[in-house]
Amino acid sequence: MIKTELPIYLASKSPRRKKLLQQLGLDFQTITIDLEEELLDGEHPVATVKRLASHKFEEASKRVNKGIIITADTIVVLNKKIIGKPVDEKDAFKILKMLSGKTHLVYTGFVVGNISNNKKIIDYEKTEVTFRKISDDEILEYISGGSPMDKAGAYGIQDDYGAVFVKKINGCYYNVVGLPVAKIYKALKDVL
Repeated sequence: MIKTELPIYLASKSPRRKKLLQQLGLDFQTITIDLEEELLDGEHPVATVKRLASHKFEEASKRVNKGIIITADTIVVLNKKIIGKPVDEKDAFKILKMLSGKTHLVYTGFVVGNISNNKKIIDYEKTEVTFRKISDDEILEYISGGSPMDKAGAYGIQDDYGAVFVKKINGCYYNVVGLPVAKIYKALKDVL
């Protein structure tokens, strides 16, 4: 396991990321970073998630003078088009309708940086997710629960009704939740 006297910070509002880090037995604090997650036309998804995670890291590092900071950003990509979080319920419906019966990609970019020794790892993970055909009624019922509103691609695979939309995945499950745990663990060991 990871043994360090350094404080560890997760710069994320995501309860899912917090839960995943807790699984590693880490003692950490969360920092809230409020940034506009700007998507740029024509930018490759890998560049997008690394840029957004790096931007969050730069903001978080202004508030911390010692320790390790972890930041991440997750996007969904369908037919080379980046899909972020829905802006409203109508948008959530449109996104889920688009994903129905198709395979999309989930990218998470992350930064694990040690402010104390200036070691920093910027990396990403990619996972293929295939949805079964979902009915309008199922989509509406899911949206009425409020779950899609804070998630890229308007669904959560882990702990709610969104799990029943997923027919299969190819790659890291935890990446779809929001944090590629194995890569984060290795990065934490590498920056100590």
